[in-house]
Amino acid sequence: MSGHDRPFDDGDDRDRDRDPDERGAEGTGRRRVKVTDKRRVRPDGEEAARESAASHGPAVIEPGSGHAPGVAEPEPEVAPVADELEAARRQAAEYRDQLQRMAADFDNARKRMVKDQTRAVEMASEGVVTRLLEVLDEFQLALMAAEQKPDFDRFLHGVELVYAKLMDILRAEGLEPIEARGKPFDPTRHEALMQTGHGDGDPVVVDVLRPGYTLRGRVVRPAGVKVARGAE
Repeated sequence: MSGHDRPFDDGDDRDRDRDPDERGAEGTGRRRVKVTDKRRVRPDGEEAARESAASHGPAVIEPGSGHAPGVAEPEPEVAPVADELEAARRQAAEYRDQLQRMAADFDNARKRMVKDQTRAVEMASEGVVTRLLEVLDEFQLALMAAEQKPDFDRFLHGVELVYAKLMDILRAEGLEPIEARGKPFDPTRHEALMQTGHGDGDPVVVDVLRPGYTLRGRVVRPAGVKVARGAE
């Protein structure tokens, strides 16, 4: 049988597909060990990371920053801070303006109150003076009548009427005479102008030399009195 007519040999085809190194190893009777350079083989993930880093440039990490390599540090938000600062300044200016207006209003109110109080004190006696003018008019009429036609009895009666009217006006304002005659001497209501007796007893008012008065319960003038000390 010729070489062209020999049947198809599967072993020859397998032998041709094998690596020449393997066929040589079989010829020598030893199995050839294939050695691979691991430095030139990289995992797909590591290769992708290196390509990404190369495309973005080297990562820069500043000391004290907590950012990962290859991640740019965010820029500070300057605009919002400036807006907040400006709003705070406007609000502070409004508060200051309000405080200044309040201080001016308070000062004006204080001045107005002092002025009103001063005027009230000055005009407190206006009502009394107005009523006393009536008494003054009656005194003038009594003097004119005494000059034209002297009459002691009529003049005395007129003076008594004027005195009674004057006392009514003063009592209406809270004025009351101090009762002192025959009372034990009270230094808060009496003023000793004279003294009789040399005993060791408690002093007693025996005469009123000058009347005293109280105004709404407060002594405005003590009664000038004469006191006597008797024997115990």
